[in-house]
Amino acid sequence: MHIIITDAWLARSRAMHLSGFKLVGVGVLASVLLMLGAITTYHWVFLEGVRQGWPGFAPVARLVHQDEANTQNAYMRANLDAMARKLGEMQARMVQIDSLGERVAGLAGLSPAEFKPKPGAGGALVGGRDLSMDELMGALDRIDQTSGSRVDWLTVVESRLFDQKIQRTMVPTEQPVAGVQVGSPFGFRIDPITGRSALHTGLDFPSDPGTPILAAAGGMVVVQEYHPAYGNMVEVDHGNDLVTRYAHASKVLVKKGDIVKRGQKIAEVGSTGRSTGPHLHFEVWVSGVPQDPQRFLAAGENMAVAKATGPGPRRP
Repeated sequence: MHIIITDAWLARSRAMHLSGFKLVGVGVLASVLLMLGAITTYHWVFLEGVRQGWPGFAPVARLVHQDEANTQNAYMRANLDAMARKLGEMQARMVQIDSLGERVAGLAGLSPAEFKPKPGAGGALVGGRDLSMDELMGALDRIDQTSGSRVDWLTVVESRLFDQKIQRTMVPTEQPVAGVQVGSPFGFRIDPITGRSALHTGLDFPSDPGTPILAAAGGMVVVQEYHPAYGNMVEVDHGNDLVTRYAHASKVLVKKGDIVKRGQKIAEVGSTGRSTGPHLHFEVWVSGVPQDPQRFLAAGENMAVAKATGPGPRRP
């Protein structure tokens, strides 16, 4: 394609040659520029018409805004529905927590009635409708308040269970000499030295010298001394006016003021003091009165058996 441009003023002409490829390129470029110009003009005219309130532009603007509002409402409704489903799951989980808390409260010795959940509710669904934002936020606030009160209550239950665990560890139910049968029981007997009837205030565990003597429960050592009758003696205070005494030891491994754990080795069997042979003399005192240690040790054996066998089958 040839294009001749003539300048009459300067009395000269200029020829341009356009091939088919160049001609197509020029056409595409012109089309793009025309489209961009049309789009720019449309938006400027539309925005200016809406801003200035030209006749015919207000209904179009309302339609555009209505479409945008409908899109936003649909998006919000989808989110509200998703949040409502999650709220239902949270409410179901709270029911499970209530049931578990009621059972645990009973185990802790607390009144399960204090942990009673709200009465059940139900019925046929008639005329179901979507939740509004206010209703959803109100339900979430109630869930938050309920969960907070349940956390406080479960904290109380945890504290009570912890106290019970501590109390169990402070009761002398551990065998002070492992695997040894009682030689001389608590009560009146013929004294092995005088041959006369006398009160034996503890249990004797005959064993080889050096056999470990174990703390029957956790507590604090309040006495560690040599006694003319008890020989090398250790007393452990377990709180609540409960004290255990370990006598005739050949070697003592703790001192006054030490904190000992249940089952901890505190001494070794010996025959010091008023003794006819190596053994441990073990006593339990409650409020200054000697008790039969066998009752405490038997309770420990029963708990160990119950723990090993597990809970029995529930009765219908």
